[in-house]
Amino acid sequence: MRDNKLDLTEALKYINPASLSYQDWMNVGFALKHEGYSADVWENWSAQDTKRYHPGECRRKWDTFLGSSNPVTGGTIVQMAIDAGWQPSGQYDGDGEIGWDDAIGGRDVDELKVVNTAWMEERDIPAPPANMDGPRELIRYLSNLFEAAENVGYVTESYVNAEGRHVPTKGAYDRTAGQLIEALNNCKGDIGAALGDYDPETGAWIRFNPLDGKGVKNDNVTEYRFALVESDTLDLAKQYSLMLELKLPIAVMVHSGGKSIHAIVRIEAQNYEEYRKRVDYLYEVCQKNGMELDRQNRNPSRLSRMPGVMRNGKPQYIIAENVGCENFVQWKEYIEGINDDLPDIDTFDMQNIPELAPELIRGILRHGHKLLLSGPSKAGKSYALIELCIAIAEGRTWLGMECDQGSVLYINLELDKSSCMNRFRDVYRALGWESVNSGKIDVWNLRGKSCPMDKLVPKLIRRAKQKRYIAIIIDPIYKVITGDENSADQMSLFCNQFDKICTELGCSVIYCHHHSKGSQGQKRSMDRASGSGVFARDPDALLDLIELPVSEAQRDNLEHEEVRRCCTEFLDAWKPGWRDTADQTQQISHVYLSARCADIGNEWFFRNLESRKKAARQKTAWRIEGVLREFAPMEPRYMWFEYPVHRLDDEGKLSHLRAEGEKRRGAKASGGEKLSADEKFERDKAAFDMAVLSANGGEPCTLKDLGEYYADSDGKAPTERTLRNWITKYDYWIDKNTGFILQNEVKNSISES
Repeated sequence: MRDNKLDLTEALKYINPASLSYQDWMNVGFALKHEGYSADVWENWSAQDTKRYHPGECRRKWDTFLGSSNPVTGGTIVQMAIDAGWQPSGQYDGDGEIGWDDAIGGRDVDELKVVNTAWMEERDIPAPPANMDGPRELIRYLSNLFEAAENVGYVTESYVNAEGRHVPTKGAYDRTAGQLIEALNNCKGDIGAALGDYDPETGAWIRFNPLDGKGVKNDNVTEYRFALVESDTLDLAKQYSLMLELKLPIAVMVHSGGKSIHAIVRIEAQNYEEYRKRVDYLYEVCQKNGMELDRQNRNPSRLSRMPGVMRNGKPQYIIAENVGCENFVQWKEYIEGINDDLPDIDTFDMQNIPELAPELIRGILRHGHKLLLSGPSKAGKSYALIELCIAIAEGRTWLGMECDQGSVLYINLELDKSSCMNRFRDVYRALGWESVNSGKIDVWNLRGKSCPMDKLVPKLIRRAKQKRYIAIIIDPIYKVITGDENSADQMSLFCNQFDKICTELGCSVIYCHHHSKGSQGQKRSMDRASGSGVFARDPDALLDLIELPVSEAQRDNLEHEEVRRCCTEFLDAWKPGWRDTADQTQQISHVYLSARCADIGNEWFFRNLESRKKAARQKTAWRIEGVLREFAPMEPRYMWFEYPVHRLDDEGKLSHLRAEGEKRRGAKASGGEKLSADEKFERDKAAFDMAVLSANGGEPCTLKDLGEYYADSDGKAPTERTLRNWITKYDYWIDKNTGFILQNEVKNSISES
């Protein structure tokens, strides 16, 4: 046996082999052999299933288990045992997936657990009535469960099958409860005279839901009123005590005359689908509290033991009637109320107002709150979140917004480990920041290992409990979404998982989601995220990225500006006195600067220049907008995505751009746009900027060049006075020496040089 802290033989004590399918039983054998146990452990445990056990069968099968590349491990046994109510105190360290930090099952282990069987006081089962009046017992049963006109299914005859077991026949199903009660009242104490003789060694059976009188299958059930709870893995006193402790809404509780109690539990479902859901919930609660149930008993047409008859010398009799909660709904509220970890109700006190949580991102997000970053593909959302991780770790700004400093966890669901770590390095370098506090960044790489959010969260909480992260970033959420993203109900449950992380870990949760398909310009920022509107309403802050179209002329300008920067840097390094031989217009001419650099003929420079020109043309323009719950409305921010980082547009070149399909603010629904004075100025200035840029092929232009650019097909152009007015209005000037039209910012930069 391996040196695991969890003893799997302890786990097996909670698993009833009789309740397992053949495959589950085999899986237990596979797991035991994989973990180094002997065949005797499987053999001795399997012997509890007296109906199916064959001596020596386990050992014969054991020798055929030759191993697998995908083995069944001890985790399978741990899972089964916990589902049956086991609470492990150690750790499973085998080759399987289950360990100390792992969630087991769909629910948390303690969820729905309301009874501590170790402290439960066992109660004595009421003794059978002396000189039991069989007909009277059965009349009590029928009166509790049926209306007089409803058909009742019952069986008094049985046969011996191939395995030597007594099996009930199909039985009768065409008599009503009223007819049976009348017959029992007139049978003079002989149940056989009313229902037909039964074998006193095997007893008799009865169905607990009314039938249509045509058969005994599920389809013949007319009212989904009751379900059967039966367990033969616990001793009778513990079964009885546990049923009462759970306050099951029991209509009748019957001693089977054997090793189990049959509780007829009120379900009161409107249809079969609701019946299935309620019975599944009932069985799950029972199992979580240590009562292993035979799942075959879930069928609404199932037979149960009939009270008032004998079975192998012991009576089948009613133990209790109408105990526990009054109905299923009340019982479910009771169970979930016990597990209710909701806070107390607070009274508002004007003199004792709690302080607001400090701000994690200034003016955007507080500690312990949630932020959603949404945007289309290729917006660099992952890079933006990596930038945010670094900004938090280093206590720097993110997209111009100050960040509090602390430890942060980045949950990477999309990239392999190497690619993700390289991205962090590349972003650090592109930002130009020293990695002084990079140790404050943890990365959980889950590509290929992710699981639905409701199963991921318990594992995350256990791992992060001692780390004291101030933020956890999940990128992207489509990898862990559970349910239909267009369903408000399902997405509300999904988003509740983020609240659980915030509450349990006391940190902020920041997550990333994509836009829906199609043009987004005509939508509000809060309506662009794909799926249900819950994604817009749930977070405390929603930041949305939308792309702004950049024309070819603007891309030419970006390239020319980058050439000027690159050449100026190179000339300053290699020809410090170059400005002495260049006039003012030459100093801002990308053509002149390129020629001067070419004279030097440095191969590294030309490779660098081509690389920077390509990067300049590949830049994309974006606007980020915010919908904030805790702060004043956020002014839109404009930025360039220059792989691999986003940089704010400090020069205001993007503020006049609109997204595809987007109308200007104030535009009339019928067509034409109604612009404010500021918006009209922005529009006209953008057009004039383009004219100055294009009039001489990207080089500085003169009044003559500008007039020719504006001239129509007949040669008619704006007057010189008009052009000069535009030059002044839109922040340009004319160099007296050359006649070139230059921006004032260029004039200022030349003066500084």
